[in-house]
Amino acid sequence: MEFFRTEPTARSSWRLAVLMGLNARTYKFALGEALLGAAAEGRTDILLSELAKPYAMSLVNHLAHAPQAPAGTVVRDSDPLAVARREAPESIRLGAPTDELLAVSMKSMPVMVMQKFHNLPGGGEVPHRFYEVTGAGRQGVVRLSDHLREVALAEQAASLREELAARWSIVETSFAAEVGRSLIQEGVAVDLDTLRIVDKQRRRPVTGLTASVIGFQHGRCVICAEPLIPGTDEVAVDHVFPYSFKRLIDQAIDLDAIWNLAPAHAACNLRKSNQPPDHGQLARLAQRNEAIMQSPHPLKRTLQITLQRHGFKGAGAGEWPRFIRQVRDLI
Repeated sequence: MEFFRTEPTARSSWRLAVLMGLNARTYKFALGEALLGAAAEGRTDILLSELAKPYAMSLVNHLAHAPQAPAGTVVRDSDPLAVARREAPESIRLGAPTDELLAVSMKSMPVMVMQKFHNLPGGGEVPHRFYEVTGAGRQGVVRLSDHLREVALAEQAASLREELAARWSIVETSFAAEVGRSLIQEGVAVDLDTLRIVDKQRRRPVTGLTASVIGFQHGRCVICAEPLIPGTDEVAVDHVFPYSFKRLIDQAIDLDAIWNLAPAHAACNLRKSNQPPDHGQLARLAQRNEAIMQSPHPLKRTLQITLQRHGFKGAGAGEWPRFIRQVRDLI
């Protein structure tokens, strides 16, 4: 909960659920999209049958291009994913879920997805609740909380939607049989020309770097710590330890890796140039990296590899501040 204590807001609770919650499959992300859409309209409640429509269509659209469960998972014919796959062509033609897909979504959402959305690994829940469900079936109603509307209508709302999409893409990639194995073994790399995360084995893009990591730094600039507002602020990716320092430190330390790359205001990045990071920037980088270590593979694995290469266990807690201090002392 150190991530939440750093910025104890509803947005942080949402990021805990989306970025660090349990990801057995991808139902959570489809629910998150549907919830943000309803709350952005200012809704205080919505029929379960109405919320199930965008939820089901999100699954249908994602099934068209990526697996939505880990490789080797046995999916029964009655499973919502199996139904979504079976009903996808007709649902796409209609522009809405078929009656069968809508029915199975309404049945499974309350017990399989909505009961678990707020849950964190190891037990416990996020500090803010975003909805409550009353009734069942077509009489079911989802009461949307003030906290959810705060998240959906905030100035960072667009960034939160991008973060959700990026997290979904990373999880989908980890579900692909061959790609997933390489990600879990080797982690991911960064293509600095496109600022996208790629899998090391195939060098194929997975998702955008900024959208993937900005939530772990609370949507704030790593340099000035002020919010990065989508559509208003020009965003750059900062080498916290400037790449020009490569000649001064251990050549084995990769300054182009995720651990040293963080979104920042383009103006802050320009002013900083190749100056060494100050104490605040180093502290924010360490906090951001420790937060990523609480997320599922493969971002976590990528940071573990960096730590392990330099004599750390890669368990996370307290290791990033020590590693970053070691790099700073080499300058």
